[in-house]
This record gives sequence, structure tokens and C-alpha cells, in this order.
Amino acid sequence: MQKSFLNADEIVFKPRFIERYSNLTDWEEFKQCSLSFLRRSIRVNTLKISIKELKERIEKNWSLEQIPWCREGFWIEHGKKERRDVGNLIEHSLGYFYLQEAASMIPPIVLEPKPDDIVLDVAASPGSKTTQIAQYMQNKGILIANDYTYERMKPLSINLQRCGVTNAIITLMEGQWFKKSGIEFDKVLVDAPCSGTGTIRKSLKTIGIWNPDMVRRLSITQKQLVETGFNLLKENGTLVYSTCSLEPEENEEVVDFLINKYENAKLEEIKLSIKRSPAILEFENKKYNEKIKKCLRIWPQDNDTEGFFIAKIRKS
Repeated sequence: MQKSFLNADEIVFKPRFIERYSNLTDWEEFKQCSLSFLRRSIRVNTLKISIKELKERIEKNWSLEQIPWCREGFWIEHGKKERRDVGNLIEHSLGYFYLQEAASMIPPIVLEPKPDDIVLDVAASPGSKTTQIAQYMQNKGILIANDYTYERMKPLSINLQRCGVTNAIITLMEGQWFKKSGIEFDKVLVDAPCSGTGTIRKSLKTIGIWNPDMVRRLSITQKQLVETGFNLLKENGTLVYSTCSLEPEENEEVVDFLINKYENAKLEEIKLSIKRSPAILEFENKKYNEKIKKCLRIWPQDNDTEGFFIAKIRKS
């Protein structure tokens, strides 16, 4: 049962936001879910410990519920519901698990990185998906973890070290600059900077910050990033584009831009044990490519998680 924030009745949404989201989804369902507490979830870091061993360590005081789409993922709750400070557990400090939202675990699963791959994470900080990718690579191959500001380097480097990641190279640059590198990648993750409208339940400030002009500006950057990521792929390489935004301009429109510009950009089906909603194929007098139906759009109310959008694109 979802528990609402104490001050939920006092939270004011902008009229333009209400109008837009009423046209995209069931507004009351979305609002109720977005103003309820987010379930805590963890991902076991198998670079340091097995799932079985971690469960043995913490299930004396905490209950774990398997996340259907992630073998290493669990919702976590204190046995007596007295505590929510999962990050204070010694197992967290030791890097045995990563405190990560359940929907956030999906992009690395869809990317399917292999031990000998050369992988680029374009916008890596704070490192939740980067450490997950390294885990699937078994600390083999090469993983380039990039971000664009010095401040974002700090949590990224700390989390890579805490989780025992040894196959990663950290770089500091605008993602668009990689086109000059001459490197070709097997896999590229573009978890793009976004408006974050899928994360209201953990960041209420998103409601106040939101405006359509910001969304349009972000969409321009996202198109640059996804195009750069695609051009860095080897033939038959895989690009995963994801955001924690629910804005069509940041999601379906970005993918539409890429697949219409590049004939060799092929969208692939995403098969996961998860409840999903239809992709948006028409928005504000714009019609998007029918192939975008293959993308994964998740509203917070679908699975009681954050909202997320994921597209899997192969370079043929």
C-alpha cells in the first residue's frame, strides 16, 4: 500500500503540467503515486559477494522481496518497519550492495554488456548503472565511465572504488566530444540528463523546476548525445537510450529523430517481466515513427517505481 507524503495536499502542480500529464496518462493515478513514498531497493554487487551470502547477512533484520526484472535486485524493508536508513548498513559501506531504484536497474540489463566488450557510459555519475555494467562484465573488458563536470566525478569515483570496479576508466568531458576519439564501442549507454519527471516521489523540487522551455532545451542536448553514442558504435553494436523523464520530447521524439536520420539504426524489442505502458506515438501535433512501439515506457503507477523510458537500438 502506497503511503503519501505528509504534506501532499499542500503540493501545488503548475496548471500547464496538469494539462500535459492529463493528456498523457491517468492524472489522478499518476499524482497519487508520484506523491507517495518510494520503496527502497538494493542491487547485490556480485563482484564482491554472492546473492545467497548477502541475504544470509541481512535477512535477520531486513526482509527482501525479489524485483521480477533483475536477478540481483530486491526491495528491502526493515522487519519491524522501524528503519529506512539502508545506506547506513555496513554491507553498503563494504560495497556488497548498491542502493538503487528498481526501475533504474533496467537500462544495464537491456544493454547486456559482456565480459570482453568495450563499453561507454556517456553520463555515468553517480555510478549506479556503471557499477551494474561492470558487474555484468565481471570486471573484464574496458568500461569508459564519463561525465561532464568535476563535481560529478566525486561520487562516481567513490562508488566505483567502493564496489570494487577495476575495469573502468573515468573521463571528464562533454559526451559529444567522444566523436573525436576514434574509439569504436560494442555497447553504449546514454542515460541522458533529463527533466526527471519520473522521479517526483524522491525529488519534489522537480515539480517546481519543470517548464516546457527546459524540456525543449534538454531534448536538443539528448538528440546530440544519442547521435554521438550511435556513431561511436561498431557494426552490430548496441545503444541503450534511457531517461527518468516522462516527457515525449525527451523520449519518443529523441528516438524518432535517430531512427529517421539513420537507416541502419534498428529498434529492438525489450523483453522483461514488467508491466509497461504504450509508447507515445503522437504528441502536440507531432507524429512519431510506428517502430517506437518497441520502446519501454514505464509510468510510476505501473509497477510502484520511478517512471522510466528505455530504447534499445542496434547498428546494422
